[in-house]
Amino acid sequence: MKLVSYDFNGRGRVGVQFGDEIIDVILTGEELRKRKFEFPTLGQVSDMISLLEYGDLALNEARELLKETTHLINQGKDGFLREIGAVVSINNVHLRSPVARPRKNIVCLGLNYHDHWLETLARRGEPLPSSPVFFTKSPTAVIGPFDDILYPAATEQLDYEVELAVILGRRGKDIPRRDGFDYVAGYSILNDVSARDLQRKHQQWFRSKSLDTFAPLGPCLTTKDEIHDPDNLDMELTVNGEIRQRSNTKNLIFKIPEILETLSQDMTLEPGDIIATGTPAGVGLGMVPPRYLSIGDVIEARIQGLGFIRNRVAEKRACS
Repeated sequence: MKLVSYDFNGRGRVGVQFGDEIIDVILTGEELRKRKFEFPTLGQVSDMISLLEYGDLALNEARELLKETTHLINQGKDGFLREIGAVVSINNVHLRSPVARPRKNIVCLGLNYHDHWLETLARRGEPLPSSPVFFTKSPTAVIGPFDDILYPAATEQLDYEVELAVILGRRGKDIPRRDGFDYVAGYSILNDVSARDLQRKHQQWFRSKSLDTFAPLGPCLTTKDEIHDPDNLDMELTVNGEIRQRSNTKNLIFKIPEILETLSQDMTLEPGDIIATGTPAGVGLGMVPPRYLSIGDVIEARIQGLGFIRNRVAEKRACS
């Protein structure tokens, strides 16, 4: 199941994607309840985080709602849903990031791919990390999967990083590695946009990773039941059609269960929390000479089974 957050007619909504259609889980649930269907949990949902907080109850109802609605669509009996905007074409909405406004910083991992380590630290003779390297990105950096990345005045070295994002569906603390996937709701694609000169200047990564528009995320939350093996997903990133990054999640140094076990030690994780698992080789910084982004560049990031996100680098507009 592919869950989306989107704007339609000036209102933020949460839905399920079905081909080129989006089914609003709240409006559709209200209408189907009038026809003797029961979706008690979806009646309490207001956004993606609240849907995830209701866990399997909400997800199972969303699957049942998808089943009933697609049956109506296939029979051509969905007109009453289209009239109220409960079923709309994906071309008529603005897709937001699946978790439109995270309530916490996005947790990211640095140097978590063998090939990225080789292009950075290995050349200086430094060993593989012995434990996960964590940093965070501000929630205000998050934008939708097809929104513009605004080139900020603060940097002259704008870089890209395709990453598998894990979105949590359960509250947990001190999570055993063997139970890690029990806390995962699904997956998405994140571009960890970075200002490399700020990274060096401030000697830490938060500011250089957290400027506005520096976290394109989407296009949807693909639930974990659709991804057979998250440790074996092809991934790539292109700039203006040129392949810059191409790898597979099997090259992760620290896998998802180990990441969750380490991160949750004495710290509570919650539904809707986002963890970006690191980037493979091919970043602009790692090239000789470095190749950074320019205004007008189009970056497309793909991960097997999750779709793609596409973002253009645009000039920052002056404040009025």
